[in-house]
Amino acid sequence: MSVAKTPEFKTSLPIDGVLPELLSALETKTNAVLVAEPGAGKTTRVPLALLNASWRGNGKILVLEPRRLAARAAARRMASELGERPGETVGYRVRMETKVSAQTRIEVVTEGVFTRMVLDDPGLSGVAAILFDEFHERSLDGDLGLALCLDVQGALRDDLRLVPMSATIDASCIARLLGNAPVIESKGRSFPVETRYLGRAQNERIEQQIARAVQQAIREESGSVLVFLPGQGEIKRTADLLAGKVAPNCQIAPLYGGLDSKAQDAAIRPATDGNRKIVLASAIAQTSLTIEGVRVVIDSGLARVPKYEPQTGLTRLETVRVSRASADQRRGRAGRTEPGVCYRLWDEAQTVSLPTAETPEILEADLTGLALDLAAWGTSDPASLTFPDPPPTAAWNEAVTLLADLDALDNSGRLTAEGKCLARLPLHPRLAHMVMAGVARNLGYTAALIALLLSEPGLGGRDPDLRARLRTFKYDKSQRAKDGKALAVRWLKLAGGNGSEIDIESGGMLLALAYPDRVAQARGATGRFRLANGRGAELPAEHGLASEPFLTVADIQGKAASGRIQLCAPISRDEIEDLFYNDVIEDDEVQLTKDGALKARRVLRYKAVELQSRNITSPDPAAIEKALVSEVRRRGISRLPWSKDQDRLRKRLAYARDNGANDLPDLSNPALSESLEDWLAPFLAGLTSLAAIDAAVLGTALAAKLPYDATEKLEAIAPSHFTAPTGSRVPIDYGAAAGPTMSIRVQELFGLSEHPAVCNGRLPLLLELLSPAQRPIQITKDLPGFWAGSWSDVKADMKGRYPKHPWPDDPTSAEATRRVKPKGS
Repeated sequence: MSVAKTPEFKTSLPIDGVLPELLSALETKTNAVLVAEPGAGKTTRVPLALLNASWRGNGKILVLEPRRLAARAAARRMASELGERPGETVGYRVRMETKVSAQTRIEVVTEGVFTRMVLDDPGLSGVAAILFDEFHERSLDGDLGLALCLDVQGALRDDLRLVPMSATIDASCIARLLGNAPVIESKGRSFPVETRYLGRAQNERIEQQIARAVQQAIREESGSVLVFLPGQGEIKRTADLLAGKVAPNCQIAPLYGGLDSKAQDAAIRPATDGNRKIVLASAIAQTSLTIEGVRVVIDSGLARVPKYEPQTGLTRLETVRVSRASADQRRGRAGRTEPGVCYRLWDEAQTVSLPTAETPEILEADLTGLALDLAAWGTSDPASLTFPDPPPTAAWNEAVTLLADLDALDNSGRLTAEGKCLARLPLHPRLAHMVMAGVARNLGYTAALIALLLSEPGLGGRDPDLRARLRTFKYDKSQRAKDGKALAVRWLKLAGGNGSEIDIESGGMLLALAYPDRVAQARGATGRFRLANGRGAELPAEHGLASEPFLTVADIQGKAASGRIQLCAPISRDEIEDLFYNDVIEDDEVQLTKDGALKARRVLRYKAVELQSRNITSPDPAAIEKALVSEVRRRGISRLPWSKDQDRLRKRLAYARDNGANDLPDLSNPALSESLEDWLAPFLAGLTSLAAIDAAVLGTALAAKLPYDATEKLEAIAPSHFTAPTGSRVPIDYGAAAGPTMSIRVQELFGLSEHPAVCNGRLPLLLELLSPAQRPIQITKDLPGFWAGSWSDVKADMKGRYPKHPWPDDPTSAEATRRVKPKGS
């Protein structure tokens, strides 16, 4: 078997040394794992080397990149190696921009674009190999792409080559995932990088410290500077702080995802002769890029990552400390072309406490898109595919529930007709549903533009009012805006719509189609709102939308009960009722005042949002019962007016259950409080105040809880009374601290030679023996022992005090009595 000849390149890179081994492995194996340190050249050299592989035939090589910027840069670099322009042998395909042609044999695509490609063509016709670059980033689309490719490889394409590539990948784990694929390792060409720790002042904003670090680095070192910041806000504020404070030959270049492609490309171009560049970047520049001339890195040690909360259905951005793997990759950017320096804004000792690696996105992301993609693939069970990490159950179930609410899935988890339409659109299912519903309402173009603004940060500006962003975007003539509008038109056509009119005022209604759980109602102070899902949200009181009665919130940030609204639009009550008529209910709400009286109102409600309310005098009896039950629960079961007999009954039951009779009803405070709706509510009909819940009502309710057979069993185990030899029925106290206790005059027990007991004779009663004046004279659990022992002393003492009462020498043979001695005896 012949092995493809390694191509010759103008310059040498470390990866060149393992290309023969990789080519040889792929001749006999369909999968391989490539571990190559930063700077080795894997991103641009490996695809070119595979062009000559015999197994490729005329098939394409797809290179998957996590980010658009990296995809464009990699394609341009490879095209340059061939002396061509992008779109010839090497092309790229990213959202809003495509450069490919009939002669393209290497396509660099973002992971999200690849997902659409494989869903549209499960056989991956015309594709020979797929390279997963920077696979250690473990994006959701990357994990899904690999899982789908393994499924294709096993069922349809046993000739398809798969090569995950990374500097910090867990090679052995991924190799096992790929059927014990060979692992090929290459050392990078990293120049030495000196690390300097600057520490971190916790009481100062990060951008202020970064700005000082930049000025320090410019004084101390030569070359361009790459600065890593959490996100766009910090980047802009740092740029403002540095403006006018660095030398004229230092160009400040922001670099983040929200910039248009021209601005991003300009940021990564080398500085012109005699000039230096200060690139202020998010994590977008962490991997897959070499910015020529950079020999200084300043690392804030922070990154902004999305965190999904299944309980609220919201994804919030959280600023977190980077992992050690990310910190090392950032540091390595300073040594790509020559020896460099890395300034770190933390103390050296803190490095060991950094997490080893980032958490895979699949473990913390909204999985609604994944669930829809898998349903389109033909499976409702993620366990049927090979994922590096399985999706978390809670997030998966939340995703399936949302898709069902959007009518995208049927009861068996299969795609409905609506779901098939949503799956055609390369959008989050919420936004796809909005576009489809917008088309049905002749608002398709507006819906598509809203979907674009929500998908592409920065387009339309940053105003929380969606209408303001739509107005700004409508007149935006930038290339990014033009590309975005063209993309929105493509989505519109996929949804079966047309037109180009923008209805700005319909924004709130359209957003509600995507986010029905985030329709919000004004509450309390100006700017405070309650969402339909029960969560709170806030706008600055001075914002124009702060006084609106209803909003639809598309984006909210913050961990507290009341988050900050980032994007929203007003919606009318009529629109809410029209959109959600099946979920709008009219209900009577009853509250009790401090004195226990009723106060009622009739409320028209959509989930947690009140649309209208009015006071009423004759509420629904069920609402009254609900209010009474709620107030009883709030005040506590112990505050109900239990009679003495009812208290005794509950104590007897507690004692019986404690002694093995678990099948008897539990009438303890916690149990009764938990089950108020079952035992008390049915007996509240006609009552209109707490005061009406008296001992009679409680007795009737308890009687229903204690059927006859249970009463018989309770009496056998824990009888309510003891029948004395005199015939007296003496109550037994089951709530006494020392156990079941009975107080009785000693004369009533004459003639009794056995000690009284409960629990079918197993457990002795504690007897409190009383004098004729009902004063305690002895406490015992051994009556026969008392008769035979201390009775003589008690008799002598009592005989002098109560001479009219009998005090026999042998009480076991005496007759029990409740009376004094007969006269003359």
